[in-house]
Amino acid sequence: MKKILVVDDSALMRRVLCDIINSDKRFQVQDRAVNGKEALELLSRKSYDAVVLDVNMPQMNGLELLEELRKRKISAKVMMASTDTREGAKTTMDALELGALDFVHKPNNAMDCRDENFKDRMLNVLSVVADSNPPVFTKAITREEVKTSKKIIELVGRHASAVSGNKIVALASSTGGPKALQSVVPRLPKNLKAPVVIVQHMPAGFTASLAERLDTLSEVRVKEAAEGDMLEAGTVYIAMGGKHLNIRPSGGRYTIRYTDQPTREGVRPCANYMYESLQDSKFDQVVCVVMTGMGADGTEGIKNLKARKKIHVIAQEASTCAVYGMPKSIVTSGLSDQIVPLDQIAQEIIMNVGVK
Repeated sequence: MKKILVVDDSALMRRVLCDIINSDKRFQVQDRAVNGKEALELLSRKSYDAVVLDVNMPQMNGLELLEELRKRKISAKVMMASTDTREGAKTTMDALELGALDFVHKPNNAMDCRDENFKDRMLNVLSVVADSNPPVFTKAITREEVKTSKKIIELVGRHASAVSGNKIVALASSTGGPKALQSVVPRLPKNLKAPVVIVQHMPAGFTASLAERLDTLSEVRVKEAAEGDMLEAGTVYIAMGGKHLNIRPSGGRYTIRYTDQPTREGVRPCANYMYESLQDSKFDQVVCVVMTGMGADGTEGIKNLKARKKIHVIAQEASTCAVYGMPKSIVTSGLSDQIVPLDQIAQEIIMNVGVK
């Protein structure tokens, strides 16, 4: 049985969240805290399988607690559950950057938390977080560091400039993905010879903030993919939350199209649709990248794509994943051409698609 710490300043909300967690035989609420200060004291001397953390609290809020845990190198698997996590997509990005693994939007009214949809979503996210690898305290890459650290580009530049062909990079990620993408996208050069399309499992309203944050850190242009966007080399397109992204031919070029098909693999956007939409494309090669995440999204799509197209598949190496689900499925299915640690994924993308 997984031991859980619940941190929330509302007595009623604490009781409701604890009831939900204790209703599932996989979990047991071990302790409760009314603010980050109390939680820090508990986390300094005890370990839990997961922490359910509110954002807005007196004395020490959720983000301040995450900062303290990071400073003190206290490893905790944290799931954010806050009313802030919907309106404050920036707050959510801050939390994920500081080490939270995932989040769930908590209704404003404690009684609405008893809704079955919320209970199912919360228990599913809690299960993934509790089974994930503890966060590794690495410093987020900054734009300045990218500019001054050109060794990768120099090392691969000679080879990459000789790479020919019209290619596309199609990347899939889920739990742990927003943080992991900060180790990949900012390391891509603006003269990359291919567009990059990313399906990151996130609800509607959060992917624009993710794209904005990555754009401020990167040389490449990063944007939330809009309906009708024409794909351009050296630009990174992040699929909009809540819709399925497809890549379609249009006048000799390729464009983004969204559909409202049902969830697949339990998610929307689903990477399988993205990969399958490339089956009839005229790209010489599709470079598929599968990173941290629960489940098997990407495997079926890549399998179907491989039957029709030349592909090269890069899977993230297990020890560098928050959750080794999606890459593991790729590897065990025999689809991976390379298994690469997180900090080397960017250079392998560059080596495979080339630079102008």
